[in-house]
Amino acid sequence: MSSVALPTPLTKAGQEGLDALLARPSEALVGLDFDGTLAPIVADPELARAHPEALGALVALAPKVAAVAVITGRPAEVAVRNGGFADVPGLEHLVVLGHYGAERWDARSGEITAPEPHPGVAAVRAELPGLLEGSGTWVEEKGRAVAVHTRRAADPQAAFESLREPLTALATRHGLIVEPGRMVLELRPPGMDKGVALTEFAQETGAGSVLYGGDDLGDLPAYSAVDRLRTTGTPGLLVCSGSDEVTELRERADLVVNGPEGVVRLLGALATQLS
Repeated sequence: MSSVALPTPLTKAGQEGLDALLARPSEALVGLDFDGTLAPIVADPELARAHPEALGALVALAPKVAAVAVITGRPAEVAVRNGGFADVPGLEHLVVLGHYGAERWDARSGEITAPEPHPGVAAVRAELPGLLEGSGTWVEEKGRAVAVHTRRAADPQAAFESLREPLTALATRHGLIVEPGRMVLELRPPGMDKGVALTEFAQETGAGSVLYGGDDLGDLPAYSAVDRLRTTGTPGLLVCSGSDEVTELRERADLVVNGPEGVVRLLGALATQLS
């Protein structure tokens, strides 16, 4: 992977976050979404794989920072497999927080820890076929959540909008919530979000600075978590893996890069700068 110059954040707070990371990398936490950030978005999530240069960039960067956390709505096991993270020398500082932090995989041990699944997930799973019949959607099984993808429907946006209300009603009936994303509506237990996962892991690691990169609505809680950390004296850098489908992150980000390729280049540039 060729080295590139570090981009300049658009905001003062973002520049302070980058400066803190570069000045004290051993105290820095790098948090990253998976789909759309480390891996390109594809029509079938089962086929999603990390950008070809992502692993090399992480191997170069991870030993130089306190920790790297991949925070995803996917099961931890799936993210580890699709990212190729298992048994890779140099990734000892990596953890994968799956199901928005409900599951945790640690590269040092290779083990996954998780609580029992919420009973509402099985209940909504049983009712979804009748509700979705003829919609042209596809259901992704996530173990602790289920996701309804509309990207394959004849009109993906129309299907997304028409299903939002009935899926919210279904989720509420069984004690779940609906998390909207890029042509996907995920039904999952409350209290699971990337902001909580990022905050708790930052506290655990004693992070002196935090970089978080994401691309979708589910990353907004992590953005808010970084904003809160800033108010308590922990510098942070918010990175948007550019998307024309979701503008909210672009508007709040300190730095916008060109999708997973741009994220990989950023990680590589950070690793080079810290060499």
